Amino acid sequence: MEQEKKLSLVVTIPALNEAATVAEVIGAIPRDISGVESVDVVVIDDGSTDDTAKVAAEAGAKVVSFSYNKGLGAAFGQGLRTALGLGADIIVNIDADGQFNPQDISKLLLPIIEGRADMVTASRFADDDLIPEMPWIKKWGNQVGANVVNKLSGQKLCDVSCGFRAYSRDAALRATLLGGHTYTHEVILDLALRGLRIVEVPVKVIGVRKVGKSRLTENLWKHCLNSLLIILRAYRDYRPTRVFGAISLVFLLLAVSCGVFVGFHYLATGAFSPYIFVAFLAGGFGFVSLICYITALLAGMINRLRILQDEQLFLLRKQEYNTKQP
Repeated sequence: MEQEKKLSLVVTIPALNEAATVAEVIGAIPRDISGVESVDVVVIDDGSTDDTAKVAAEAGAKVVSFSYNKGLGAAFGQGLRTALGLGADIIVNIDADGQFNPQDISKLLLPIIEGRADMVTASRFADDDLIPEMPWIKKWGNQVGANVVNKLSGQKLCDVSCGFRAYSRDAALRATLLGGHTYTHEVILDLALRGLRIVEVPVKVIGVRKVGKSRLTENLWKHCLNSLLIILRAYRDYRPTRVFGAISLVFLLLAVSCGVFVGFHYLATGAFSPYIFVAFLAGGFGFVSLICYITALLAGMINRLRILQDEQLFLLRKQEYNTKQP
């Protein structure tokens, strides 16, 4: 009988000025998990001005420090790279603020260990009995974000903003994230649009931070705008034909509407006046529609090349990190 392979787990913790809670989070991470042979903890210090790095190191974590604040997305990406370099078979990302229970890590690992998922995300809203107390504006923002991401990615997730997630090695190798501000929405779009399997697991969390304020929601509207831009850019990159094709169709409808209006007016009066400007608008809208249609065709061809390049990048990363494994 073939012996079951024991997996290597690396838990990554992005942290910015979390000296008050990071040691507690590190200490609560379970080291004895079924199917897991080794557990390493990596803290990515995102330019903290307090003792986050020192406290994390004293608590037993490996620490990677940025010289200045690069943003949560950059810290998450560095965490993935560091974990892959350590030979991780599974990577779990958890916040340093103590809102998530590290004992739930085993729940996130199970679908990956059983081969049912490539990425598992904790959900604060999938189970009505586990919805945490939090400001209504945050709940509303999460719901809007989930609706947008689900519509674009074809998923049915209740929580797309949660940072407590697990990734298989292949999922981490395939992830290509460009947003520095945050990553939670982008990584779902990135992996879902590549065809990877995403599973949601309900967990109980603390809705309000124990210490300090969230760096992402200090300015909620700015956070929402940045997140929306990241979502739209990701969808544009993976579905460019749909994006530019839809824009082309909108301008085509405007051109046809203006043209029909002017045409009926001409048939009724024998003159374009006083609506000559509408005829020019029809021509302008038609020209823009044509340009967008051509752009959609070109973007579709470029996207096919990008898919091939992504596969090559995945294979190169796989070779690189397999070579680096300790």
